[in-house]
Amino acid sequence: MGNCWTSPDDPHRNKYIPSTPGTSGNHSKNISSNTISSGGRSQFSEATSSPRIEELHSQQPNGQILESPNLRVFTFTELKAATKNFKSDQVLGEGGFGRVFKGWVDGETLQPSKYGTGMLVAIKKLNPGSVQGYQEWQSEVNFLGRLSHPNLVKLLGYCLEDEELLLVYEFMQKGSLENHLFRIGSAGSDLLSWGTRLKIAIGAARGLAFLHSSEKQIIYRDFKSSNILLDASFNSKISDFGLAKLGPAGGESHVSTRIMGTYGYAAPEYIATGHLYVNSDVYGFGVVLLEILTGHRALDRQRPREEQQLVEWAKPLLLHKRRLKNILDVRMEGQYAFKAVMQAALIAHKCLEPDPRSRPSMKEVVEQLEQIQAIKEQPKQSKLTSVQATFNFGANKQSIRHRSSHSRLKCFDFGL
Repeated sequence: MGNCWTSPDDPHRNKYIPSTPGTSGNHSKNISSNTISSGGRSQFSEATSSPRIEELHSQQPNGQILESPNLRVFTFTELKAATKNFKSDQVLGEGGFGRVFKGWVDGETLQPSKYGTGMLVAIKKLNPGSVQGYQEWQSEVNFLGRLSHPNLVKLLGYCLEDEELLLVYEFMQKGSLENHLFRIGSAGSDLLSWGTRLKIAIGAARGLAFLHSSEKQIIYRDFKSSNILLDASFNSKISDFGLAKLGPAGGESHVSTRIMGTYGYAAPEYIATGHLYVNSDVYGFGVVLLEILTGHRALDRQRPREEQQLVEWAKPLLLHKRRLKNILDVRMEGQYAFKAVMQAALIAHKCLEPDPRSRPSMKEVVEQLEQIQAIKEQPKQSKLTSVQATFNFGANKQSIRHRSSHSRLKCFDFGL
């Protein structure tokens, strides 16, 4: 799970239900297997002040990995003040970890500020009855505390005080992609145009590509539409690193680990064997891209039986022009060049290959999505004549390496 430690007597260590700093899906079923790990606590560095989030991202547009978490340590009293004592009217959403509250802090010092002044933040608070605990909290701090990229949600700080576990994030004004795709008409949801959907997909793909391109590859492991959050301009950022894990090392092909994630998004080889590849994330991206194209959930028990599992139903139709038209989200009608949609469908198809070695890398996915975006902007200049020729991903260039399930991280180290 990417954690350095977990409390050996933590009653929540055996199960996991993913959560987000915004909303939590109701139609996806979470999966886990029961394997216990243990270790010792680690300490985190404290930052007494924080520059504005926009400045952080503008300084490192391609992302960076810090040597140690650079986070502010909040007291529980400070976070009570920031959220008006965790008042119910400040709740933004609720997930497996607990409720997420809206709070106000000073934009420079992150000290609690008067309601409505300063910088708005999202504060995730562990529910005492949650199935999650130290493991997920620790993973969030260790990963998001050290990762800085425009397409990853910024973690600003944390609180560890007695039994209280809290995380403080940048506030994402538009909530989750899931909310906009599947909860149209609800508070805070907007009808997404084709151009906005493509922009969101590109941003999320860049975030995954950054994780995969680090020296010690990071496998996100829970890529889904509810974990993609949107700012005021619909820039997408990946959130919730509770399941993130360091990738294989030493020339090995995969990491063997207990199976956790969300049905409908998890790669088939991971569900079948517990073998986690970097390209297992690519499969999850393919599912989300399919959701973006069709407007249907990865798993929806309310649809006809043959259409409930999106990949099984839609994947065979992606490479057929007439059939593809029939499954596209009608809310996008008239907004796109059909060649662009066909090419996006082909990307989804390649990402959903059963063999992880046949899937493209996220770097390749980003490049191809950016080409599609150019088609939308300049349709008359497009000279593309063959979808298949344009998207010749070739063999997967990422090495897939193996790692024993018995190996443990003694401390969090990217090897930088």
